[in-house]
Amino acid sequence: MIKTPFHSAFKLQGKSFSSTEKLIDFSKEISSEVTDFLIDWFNKESFVEVKTSGSTGNPKIIQLQKVHMINSAKATGDYFNLPEKTTALLCMSPNYIAGKMMLVRALSLGWHLDIVEPTSHPIKNIEKQYDFSAMVPMQLYNSLADIHKIKKLIVGGGTISEDMMSKIQHIKTEVFATYGMTETITHIAVKKLNNFKSVIASETKQSNYTILPNIRISLDNRGCLIIDTPKISEEKVITNDLAELISSKEFKWLGRFDTIINSGGIKLIPEQIEEKLSAIIKNRFFVAGKRDNILGEKLILVIEGNEDNNILKQVKNLQTLSKYEILKEIYFLDKFIETETGKVNRTETLNRILKTSK
Repeated sequence: MIKTPFHSAFKLQGKSFSSTEKLIDFSKEISSEVTDFLIDWFNKESFVEVKTSGSTGNPKIIQLQKVHMINSAKATGDYFNLPEKTTALLCMSPNYIAGKMMLVRALSLGWHLDIVEPTSHPIKNIEKQYDFSAMVPMQLYNSLADIHKIKKLIVGGGTISEDMMSKIQHIKTEVFATYGMTETITHIAVKKLNNFKSVIASETKQSNYTILPNIRISLDNRGCLIIDTPKISEEKVITNDLAELISSKEFKWLGRFDTIINSGGIKLIPEQIEEKLSAIIKNRFFVAGKRDNILGEKLILVIEGNEDNNILKQVKNLQTLSKYEILKEIYFLDKFIETETGKVNRTETLNRILKTSK
């Protein structure tokens, strides 16, 4: 095992380490996942193998260069002004890129990192205050009563509902949504989510992402985002994410190219419809296309939980939906099927709904 250096200011669970061997040995007290990553990080290879989430195609194992991961860590530190001795909390699984990169940031930037079990209520029993952390939307929702313990928080791995947006507007914690994927070594763009100085600024900034330094963006002929990150990836990343370029540094995410619904010749973007529905639906939900002999595909809504007549009435009367966005069918399912990373597996969930509704 080579002596790959880490920052002299780095601390884990309040402890400093004089060698990688001592750090790895100590990590065994935390979790095998942390230990496995540190062994990979400090081995002789120039890369780390990670599993993609499927954002740019089917999930697969790819190799990320360690130098690119360090560059990504530095970009995050610079953008959010997080120097050495930043106190940070890792409450996501180190098995996936978001968790791995919290470790890389701490190791390379000299942060003081604490690690807790990646539960749905990660900071409930924590007494300390932290400068920085990362969560998925469900963790944020369940941590609102304790979120003051974190000064800056990035949220990824899912959309932020309108209900959540209203709940975080006046908290002291600075909350940012992130855009990125495994291939781009987590986020390449962020957007501020709360504490806006005016209603106009709120409406504008909520929908637009600002890219991090040393990143270039463009669109392909489908209208999907192309990401050029010379310091993070040797090749351009061609995504399936429909976007509108506001400027060379800013873009609006519109939805996924591979989820577009063609209903009677009208192309509907599920994510835009879901944003409207999030104003009235608090449970997890999604819209999708169901085969139809006349329309080709008809727009349906799938909601997690028991059938609720109040929700049905609200959806029917929602004025923000255009005439093409009116839901043709609404289904309820006790529990959604999830991916390994806790995201809703739309395809499998939809298959279950359609199979049981025949």
